[in-house]
Amino acid sequence: MSKKIGMVSLGCPKNQVDAEIMLSKLQNGGFEIVNDPAEADLIIVNTCAFIESAKKESIENILDMASYKDDYPSCRLLVTGCLAERYRSEIFEEIPEVDGVIGIGADNDICEICEKLLSFEKVEEYPPKENLCFDGDRILTTPSYSAYIKIAEGCSNKCTYCAIPSIRGAYRSRPAESILTEAEKLAKGGVKELIVVAQDTTRYGEDLYGKNALSPLLRSLCKIDGIEWIRVLYLYPERIDDALIDTIAEEDKIVKYMDIPVQHCSERVLKRMNRQGDRQSLTDLFNKIREKIPDVTLRTTFIAGFPGETEEEFEELCDFVSEMKFERMGCFAYSEEEGTPAARLDGMLSEEERNRRADIVNDLQSEILDSINETLIGKELSVIVEDYDGYTDSYYGRTTMDAPEIDTQICFTCGYELEDGDIVTVEVINCVDGILTGEVV
Repeated sequence: MSKKIGMVSLGCPKNQVDAEIMLSKLQNGGFEIVNDPAEADLIIVNTCAFIESAKKESIENILDMASYKDDYPSCRLLVTGCLAERYRSEIFEEIPEVDGVIGIGADNDICEICEKLLSFEKVEEYPPKENLCFDGDRILTTPSYSAYIKIAEGCSNKCTYCAIPSIRGAYRSRPAESILTEAEKLAKGGVKELIVVAQDTTRYGEDLYGKNALSPLLRSLCKIDGIEWIRVLYLYPERIDDALIDTIAEEDKIVKYMDIPVQHCSERVLKRMNRQGDRQSLTDLFNKIREKIPDVTLRTTFIAGFPGETEEEFEELCDFVSEMKFERMGCFAYSEEEGTPAARLDGMLSEEERNRRADIVNDLQSEILDSINETLIGKELSVIVEDYDGYTDSYYGRTTMDAPEIDTQICFTCGYELEDGDIVTVEVINCVDGILTGEVV
């Protein structure tokens, strides 16, 4: 029996890690992984369902993969990931071309499930979310020099707009020994940039060790030979303590980049989101970080048009963005998610108004970024090489200020040949259409 598997994985880096573990299990289980869906006997779509746009993208990809059945009727189609966990039997009902739907707790049994599907059994399995496996070999879908490492699963913050706790379950930290063992293996495999992810990295260790353990974990990761950059994503503002700030400031391998999604600055809006803080506490936090880490890159995200957000509160948000001048920022229009407390709140704004407000904030940030880029001209930045353009004889890469798939790249020239994954020092020469340009020193 031919056992060729193709996979499309969507959504966040955490879902990507799940996909990489499944791919390795399949390869070790005797399946052949193929890149072209037309060659596959079975196609897996590992889905996202965080917000409405992600759900639409997942459904579009499922339908795209289902179209291969027109020419290859024996091809099987399996849906995994967050959409599968959230909507379960509805996927079968709405998309009859699908042959299997499994929740995240079934990922560990992916080989057995694929065997059943290839024997033309219909599969529908939703074991406990806690069955999702942290450990295991991975087939990296990132470039060989960069990898995500997941330190926890699920979320217990219960923000009113977010469906993740219902999809992924309560927060569950991964033992430090497991994380360090995997990090060492990744380093030996050539990974230079390690990107630490969880739904809330600042909560790491509370359930396992009775206290926050992110700082000691990061210091241990810094001791691993071969790892040159460590980047930490998804830091919640209320759990950022002096120990974490000092760790990031003191450890050379940790890039001075802090991703802190705050979602709003109005105390009333934050309370309706079931989040803590207000404009003053957030201002104090960011000022403290900048004082202790002068060269820090602060990234954040906001939600515009949250139910009940008044025009005054929206203007306060705009003022906050203008005042803080974040080096990296994204603003998203509120997405109404069924089953979440926010979807039942009064004061729901029209989709048009939500988008209008998000556009205003993003336009503000574009102006801020232009002014920040101007200050970088003449400075020397550490850059990881990602690509080469033979037409212009130039390279593309990311500075320490830029996370993959999220932020921007810098275009630069070099007098000698570079390899992807090389880390070089680039002097910034200019900024063209928001893209920095430079040359290797």
